[in-house]
Amino acid sequence: MLIFASYDNILHAFARNKEVVHIYEGHKARIHLLQPFGDHVISVDVDNVLIVWDIQSEEEYLQVDFDKATFAVSAVLHPSTYLNKILLGSEQGSLQLWNIRSNKLLYSFPGWHLAVTTLEQAPAVDVVAVGLVSGHIIVHNIKFDETLMKFQQDWGPITAISFRTDGHPVMAAGSPIGHIALWDLEEKKLMCQMQDAHSTAIAGMSFVPGEPLLITNGADNAIRVWIFDGPGGTGRVLRSRMGHSAPPTKIRYHGQNGEQILSAGQDGTLQSFSTVHEKFNKSLGRGSINKKKSKKKGLKLDTMALPPITVFASEVAHQSDWDSIVACHQGYITCTTWNYQKTSMGAHKLRPEEFSKHKPIDIYATAVDITSCGNFAVIGLSTGRVDVYNMQSGIHRGCYGKERAHEGAIRGVAVDGLNQLIITAGSEGLIKFWKFKTKDLVYTTELSSSPNGILLHRDSGILGIAFDDFSISVLDIETRKIVRTFSGHHGRINDMSFSPDGRWLITSSMDCTIKTWDLPSGCLIDCFLVDSAAVSLAMSPTGDFLASTHVDDLGIYLWSNRSLYSLVSLRPLPADYEPSMVTRPSTCPVQDVDVAGDEETCDEMVEYVSPEQLGEQLVTLSSLPESRWKNLLSLDVIKKKNKPREPPKVPKSAPFFIPTVPGLIPRYIAPEEENDTQSKVVNLGVLAQKSDFYIHLEEALSTNEYTAPLNLLKSLGPSNIEIELRGLAPEGGGSMEVMLSFLRMIGMMLNKKYNFELAQAYLALFLKLHLKILSSEPNLLEEVSRLSTQLEETWIYLQTLFNQSLCVLTYMKSALL
Repeated sequence: MLIFASYDNILHAFARNKEVVHIYEGHKARIHLLQPFGDHVISVDVDNVLIVWDIQSEEEYLQVDFDKATFAVSAVLHPSTYLNKILLGSEQGSLQLWNIRSNKLLYSFPGWHLAVTTLEQAPAVDVVAVGLVSGHIIVHNIKFDETLMKFQQDWGPITAISFRTDGHPVMAAGSPIGHIALWDLEEKKLMCQMQDAHSTAIAGMSFVPGEPLLITNGADNAIRVWIFDGPGGTGRVLRSRMGHSAPPTKIRYHGQNGEQILSAGQDGTLQSFSTVHEKFNKSLGRGSINKKKSKKKGLKLDTMALPPITVFASEVAHQSDWDSIVACHQGYITCTTWNYQKTSMGAHKLRPEEFSKHKPIDIYATAVDITSCGNFAVIGLSTGRVDVYNMQSGIHRGCYGKERAHEGAIRGVAVDGLNQLIITAGSEGLIKFWKFKTKDLVYTTELSSSPNGILLHRDSGILGIAFDDFSISVLDIETRKIVRTFSGHHGRINDMSFSPDGRWLITSSMDCTIKTWDLPSGCLIDCFLVDSAAVSLAMSPTGDFLASTHVDDLGIYLWSNRSLYSLVSLRPLPADYEPSMVTRPSTCPVQDVDVAGDEETCDEMVEYVSPEQLGEQLVTLSSLPESRWKNLLSLDVIKKKNKPREPPKVPKSAPFFIPTVPGLIPRYIAPEEENDTQSKVVNLGVLAQKSDFYIHLEEALSTNEYTAPLNLLKSLGPSNIEIELRGLAPEGGGSMEVMLSFLRMIGMMLNKKYNFELAQAYLALFLKLHLKILSSEPNLLEEVSRLSTQLEETWIYLQTLFNQSLCVLTYMKSALL
């Protein structure tokens, strides 16, 4: 199954809703009509050119040019059972029936001298519904050119028509103001109305064949499924998918799982979009001064609607108990609360008590934040006042400063993660730190320019400040000093977002760039251009996606973090770096122009390989798992525990014919007892061969190179290591010289201070196996005493470092900061 969609003068065919399989190019003007037609598809552009395309070959089958003055095509339909024929409607009101195969005009209908807006096939053969610009609906028989019935609705032109096919003679018609009229075809009268089905014009509608379901869509960016199962014939919403009908202004992730994005749009609605599946999307509705009065008046006549949301803050703590979202509205002093669980506007309106009875003209809320516990909301006003409200009760809990916190308008407020400090930014160029509980001023920082907005990363205590001069500063709230300053944007900074670990600061500007700043190095590590400036940014709490909204765009775009799944260079970009244009993400896989360039960059990158030892003074451990060395001293205990109580016995296979003793009474022959007197212990004697480890130790006596035997020993398992060390003794086929070579290998490991834990484990097992031999051999005893001295010096050095670190750690825990 294919889905056809046109954009400008190009027609696309989609398969599986996400893959472009065919592209049809040939129109010179914008396509405004489409009609699938068997193995072909028909498209009509605004220049009145009709093209019939072959779907598989993507070639033009037929092209027909119409004169706009006499017949401007405004609707197209393939009548049922009419082979190779299409019916065209015009703005002049006439209809034409064409044979596509022979390219002939079969019949011309005079029409009703009014522009045709839509054509729809009725359930009956030869019957077509014609929608006119005057609001009339004509049910016409095209075989006999007769009008069967005529209807009229008073809501303007007919935008869409559909017929029920589940046994009910009902016709639905759409209007430009979002209403739907249902007509009874038997009684030829209006059955009922579905007002405000959409907030804008009905763009299309279709009844599901054989089902009481109607699917509608409109210019309000919504698709709704209506079910007709109630009395009166009217429908109710069964399912819906909707987005913003106006561009979003602010987006933020809700929660810590990175699966929900809260979005506020210019249409005044607050919506939640899921990054997992669209079925988890939900709309929290539109802000209203009085919800009951708004419901009575409807969407069109609602005078209680609040202005669009400019800034909002959310917190998941206690969201099941009370409202968890607080929002500021454009040019409005009252802040609203929203309940995410109930997907509706909350119960409280937060504003100062002196403005509870009258609304000021020039005073409005500019900034808002909510504490991490979800109990308090902090709101900043354009007069410089900062207030605290309780989210559960909506009660005012105080304000900061005697009369106001700042001389200028509040540009941003932020609360730290422990509810100890609140940071406020004023347009006069000051950042102030206040005690959250006592509301006392703690510290004031003067800025070089007026701040445009602030953003706090609570986990790391880093505050990002955007200025009106297009620069960015990063302030540490512990030391209360500016630690980083970035410049490079050439337009107003719209939004900022920190990465979850606080290492990156991502900024968007009106110069259409999105830049990523690395805070530890203080450098720009990524920059790219988009065709439309990003209005808002939000980094996922899990760090996998960056969400963005753009100017005059209804969608929310997700950018993947490539550093999570591929090798990406994080080296600073040069000062003369010119960013390249990047296509915004889409639902279809698009080949980027810069893919080859990115691969070349990755090839030039030098992958860092960690050395075996960072420094000669550092004690370095091996990278082997503990199972390879930790249980070497307990191998005998482990083998004893794992030893079976009785050796497994192989069952004797019974013969097919059981032998019997000849005689009158049949008796079975008794089984013979096996007298196995031969010993199963093999005396190797001279067959014993030297192992590779033994040979490498012999060679190391002359070369003094112990890397080869050590690497061989590291590759063996615990049981094989024990066998190799047992074979070093003379009774195991070894010699005193090889045992001395092994002790020198341990001494080399202790001198170089790498593979430190392996040296301890190997030496402990060696002493356990050959302690008697070592005590009787002077050469070996001298080497062991030398190793003992090395071990003691190393442990004293390590113990000193441990004591220093523990002392500093204890002081940091107990000191009052």
